[in-house]
Amino acid sequence: MSLRVERTLGLAQLQDGGRFGVRHLGVTQGGALDWVAQYWANWLLGNPLAAAVVEIPLGGLTLCAEADTTLALCGAELAASLDGVPLPAWASFAVRAGQRLEFGPPRQGVRGYLAAPGGFEAPGVLGACATVTREGLGGLHGDGRSLAVGDRLAFAAAKRATRAVPPALRPEIEATAVLDLLPGAQIGDFAGLSLFEAFNAEWHLDARSDRMGARLRGPVLRYQGAPMVSEGIPLGAVQVPPDGQPIALLNDRQTIGGYPRLGALTPTAVARLAQVPAGSPVRLRPVAQGEARRRLLALLAQWQA
Repeated sequence: MSLRVERTLGLAQLQDGGRFGVRHLGVTQGGALDWVAQYWANWLLGNPLAAAVVEIPLGGLTLCAEADTTLALCGAELAASLDGVPLPAWASFAVRAGQRLEFGPPRQGVRGYLAAPGGFEAPGVLGACATVTREGLGGLHGDGRSLAVGDRLAFAAAKRATRAVPPALRPEIEATAVLDLLPGAQIGDFAGLSLFEAFNAEWHLDARSDRMGARLRGPVLRYQGAPMVSEGIPLGAVQVPPDGQPIALLNDRQTIGGYPRLGALTPTAVARLAQVPAGSPVRLRPVAQGEARRRLLALLAQWQA
């Protein structure tokens, strides 16, 4: 069973849960930026939560179904339609052979996630099919390329019962994003005023942001500590380069870096940041490790019910 790509902006990619255990080789993790939306899309079809999905930034994608099946869509509101009929958000839906699935410009959020029964099939590269274009790894053909016209997205399973994510459990992506940040080892080496502004000023997402890092524009933060030796970079690390404008490092980040860090965004904050449009405001909020862990475990428990 498969979907055929008929139109694309060149941004849509296959993403799974990412690759791990290879950063000592200089290989980054990749994987779905909004892993919460990915998990919900797979949950709707009874898939493993980290199964491969299509990550669709900014719409501009048309797919043709080549068999009857059931698909699921979560994440951004991309004016999705099936043969011109609008599709419900955060739900699975039946598709017949020959029908066309279209995604338009985002009305809310940035990235939509399309799942198929059993997950989309692609060759594993270093333990995952996650697409990382910069490193030429993963994706439909294993070479890191985004989806192209004519590509066929194969999957094994057939129809599933349709259902929807309960409204109370759907992530909020309309209001200003408040991003929880775990303070890091260098936070005490920033000027006092800079720390105040970091957590009290409004930041805006720079249009140059990508899957490697989200650049934030706002007050200039001043680091007063000693020069650093490069060290490992976790997901969500908020580095502050010499221009004083923070960069939240995402799934396709480099594996080491030498800029000082305010700390690291929590995994849930990374997922929320993935749905912030360029130019939109965000705020940073410090959170204690115990509280961040409690919130993450509560979120993960939703998919076990």
